[in-house]
Amino acid sequence: MDRVPGIPRPRGRRLATWSAATALALSVAGLAAASPASAADVNNVKNAGFESGLAGWTCTSGSGATVSSPVHGGAGALKATPAGQDNARCSQSVAVKPNSTYSLGAWVQGGYAYLGVTGTGTTDVSTWTPDSPAWKQLTTTFTTGASTTSVTVYTHGWYGQAAYYADDISVYGPDGGGGGDPAPTVPAAPAGLTVAGTTSSSVSLTWSAVSGATGYNVYRNGTKVTAVTGTSATVAGLAASTSYSFQVTATNAAGESAKSATVTGTTSSGTGGGGGGTLPKHAVTGYWQNFNNGATVQKLSDVPSAYDIIAVAFADATSTPGAVVFNLDSAGLGGYTVDQFKADIRAKQAAGKKVVISIGGEKGTVSVNDSASAANFANSVYSLMQTYGFDGVDIDLENGLNATYMTQALRSLSSKAGSSLIITMAPQTIDMQSTSNSYFQTALNVKDILTVVNMQYYNSGSMLGCDGKVYSQGTVDFLTALACIQLEGGLSPSQVGLGLPASTRAAGGGYVSPTVVNNALDCLTAGTNCGTFKPSRTYPALRGAMTWSTNWDAASGNAWSSPVGAHVHALP
Repeated sequence: MDRVPGIPRPRGRRLATWSAATALALSVAGLAAASPASAADVNNVKNAGFESGLAGWTCTSGSGATVSSPVHGGAGALKATPAGQDNARCSQSVAVKPNSTYSLGAWVQGGYAYLGVTGTGTTDVSTWTPDSPAWKQLTTTFTTGASTTSVTVYTHGWYGQAAYYADDISVYGPDGGGGGDPAPTVPAAPAGLTVAGTTSSSVSLTWSAVSGATGYNVYRNGTKVTAVTGTSATVAGLAASTSYSFQVTATNAAGESAKSATVTGTTSSGTGGGGGGTLPKHAVTGYWQNFNNGATVQKLSDVPSAYDIIAVAFADATSTPGAVVFNLDSAGLGGYTVDQFKADIRAKQAAGKKVVISIGGEKGTVSVNDSASAANFANSVYSLMQTYGFDGVDIDLENGLNATYMTQALRSLSSKAGSSLIITMAPQTIDMQSTSNSYFQTALNVKDILTVVNMQYYNSGSMLGCDGKVYSQGTVDFLTALACIQLEGGLSPSQVGLGLPASTRAAGGGYVSPTVVNNALDCLTAGTNCGTFKPSRTYPALRGAMTWSTNWDAASGNAWSSPVGAHVHALP
């Protein structure tokens, strides 16, 4: 969310080029998931871990260098820095066998990172990820043609974005005779398995990373129940007030480790989970500004009744990693006192509304990247809930988040606040293009306690819809085709909302009239008033809509909330 009106975020998000669109289309369609190589396969990449500097690799315009930190494995990694019109492309020619299938993988961190292969003789493939604060694995597969004996493997970043890091690049498959690195060995059993949180229907687990592992299997009472790539998982669908035993194994292309030590998790009693409390079936969310940026200055009591959830923007980072603090801008809000603010929260709640504290915003720099910062986040947010009476938290971290530890933080907060906790999210469009993105992963990880994801359908440029086609912001198709990704990607319809600016002054781009918002709601819930894109099915339980902000809405005479609020609340 922008604190400064009309200024687009400085993040390069116009990704409708062929390489980006192709990668996203593969990801959306579920085609980029790699199959594990067999134990007899080898890694055909030379100097895959950059232990020998850049030997075997060529980087454009001198953009690449090797570093000793951060590394995923060994003592070295690649750091490549885009500059001007150079996207920091580093590549290697890799010997392969004709008519063979290979698994392509790499671990990346930092700015936008792409991984791909050309010259396959069949279909060249690529995959990518936006900013990643921790090491993240990219994987895909390709098949060589009848006469293909070499391919070009590459990584690159994105124009105007931060440097990216890459390590442990692999092309596993039949030995092409190029003298690549040896195949991996079976990893060790995971250590540090811990129950991080419970609800009446789920148990959340965390464990320590294992060197050389590319994934982990989770076992409940001796039976495998899920597989993940990170070091946390939530096992759902459990009975209330019941004890379960859990173990974890580590996996890679060589096989599966022995099982970890066993831990026991006991689900809580009651209904638990689900998030949302007494919210109506269809709800409107509005962000309330704790600052004056030219929009109408409001007290919470001034916010119209059309808003069911009010997100107070924003809590800010402290010097303690992961911890946040909220300070009411009494001077900027015309002398609005803390006591008045608390009383207004109670009055809104008495009227059936929910008030949550929003974390982050466009300039927010809250980092939750380890267990300690996750605990600090949960403790500080819970403290704010107790101090001010907030019903929950909104996650609006627009500069990246770590799915493993944000999941841990929200689980911990849930265990403190109970089943009435409201959890909302406001990811950018790029954050929800694929289930492999950290924001999407986080939402799915906490699905049983998540209230609603109000993705920001603005300040983004063109993006891919769930049909793999590119849509421009500011249209009904943009709203419906991008919502479809979330609806078909694992979120419940009741957890999906459409986030739009309240006026042209509220965002740098992407404003649509309330009529377009209402048409998109009709298209998704009933299949009517659609544009050229029409979803294959309808989602009558769609949660509703969100706007930035109640203040900009007020500046235009509540021209957004009056028609959209009435339409949302009239949905069947």
